[in-house]
Amino acid sequence: MQTPYVEPATLRAEIRATIFLALPLVLTQLAGIGSNVLEIALAGRLNARVMGAVAVGTNLWFFVAMGVMGVMMALAPNIAQLDGAGRRGEAAGLFRQSLWLGGLIAIVSWLVLQIGGPLLVRAIGLDDGLATDATAFLRAASYGAPAWAGYVCCRGLTEGLSMPRPSLAFGLLGLVILAPLGSLFLFVLDLGAAGMGLAITVTIWAQFAAFIAYIVWSPRYADLDWHIGRRGPDPAAMLDLFRLGGPMAVSLLMEGGLFNATALVIGRFGDVAVSGHQIALSVASVTFMVPLGFAIATTVRVGNAVGQGDFAQVRRAALIGLALALASQLVAATLMLAIPRSIAGLYATDPEIVAFGASLLVFAALFQLSDGAQVVAASALRGLKDARIPMYITTIAYWLIGMPVGMLLTFTLDWRAPGMWTGLIAGLSAAALLLWWRFARLSARLMRR
Repeated sequence: MQTPYVEPATLRAEIRATIFLALPLVLTQLAGIGSNVLEIALAGRLNARVMGAVAVGTNLWFFVAMGVMGVMMALAPNIAQLDGAGRRGEAAGLFRQSLWLGGLIAIVSWLVLQIGGPLLVRAIGLDDGLATDATAFLRAASYGAPAWAGYVCCRGLTEGLSMPRPSLAFGLLGLVILAPLGSLFLFVLDLGAAGMGLAITVTIWAQFAAFIAYIVWSPRYADLDWHIGRRGPDPAAMLDLFRLGGPMAVSLLMEGGLFNATALVIGRFGDVAVSGHQIALSVASVTFMVPLGFAIATTVRVGNAVGQGDFAQVRRAALIGLALALASQLVAATLMLAIPRSIAGLYATDPEIVAFGASLLVFAALFQLSDGAQVVAASALRGLKDARIPMYITTIAYWLIGMPVGMLLTFTLDWRAPGMWTGLIAGLSAAALLLWWRFARLSARLMRR
């Protein structure tokens, strides 16, 4: 991809703008990871059974929440394009319709968690006690689905307007509330796994209520045309959002499904393999939050450029996001290759588990660059409001390339756990190459206008 010559001052200004937007978003994503870690850590202080139930329930809840988030991610690029086009006031009406759509998605999510969640828990093959506790967790957490959908809408509005700090503030608020609330329900009221699910529900509702209050009362949103547009549901506007958000949700679920399936396959190889896999995956998840923050910022910067009609800037914004993400991932990969045992030792003391986790961190290091590249490419395409073709691309990359390669190496060539991690590398690398190919074609087409 060739980009016309840009004055160094212009380039520096774009880099500063991307970093300024991305850093709070990185911290916001880390706060979300911190909440997941806190949930399991609090449960682990009670007993192993509750910890296991919360761990299983959290993974299933997160998978559903990721689908909701994918649909509602359609809001940010729409808002960014309106802002870039000087039509910032129209964001209020679109935000209102996103809340209506979020309500419908939340009903579906609640039903999935109430009915489908317990069925999946049983299908996994857990013992009766653990399955009962995990089901109780899911049913208690399911009542947080409407608040989660609304909270993601608030983030989409705010981040689309290039204001990332409120997302960080309310993300940190979740941590502040969850810690004492989880302790109360687990240790004082002795509600078990259901108590942790209830703590999550209350926390998310508190975050959503506080975020809505901030949007209503803060002068930073005063220039939005709140008095314009339908107050009730507008099926056409909701459908437009869903046409963009639905494929985004599928893309997220394709990637998340690959990682979940990898964990299930590796579970066949014993406790050491499972524990080592969880260590490597946890480290990779934490490091992924940095390029993810740059990727979300890239969506906004690309969307702004589209709104302004500056299609050369579209390409610059994407390439700067890519460069920043790859730089962060290069640091992470270097650490994983240089001190894998030290990193794994932060998670476990058993020498066998530490050694196995360290061996998988080498594979995690190898997909850092691919993972960073694919998430920025996908986000740049979201800024262009392109979601259908990326959905097909991710499906092919993860399930027609990554999973078959992993299964072949794992079972046919008997590589076991490293085989599945090689499949992850193949899938993420294929996604990165294909998504950037898609972005190159679209951006070139725009520049020829």
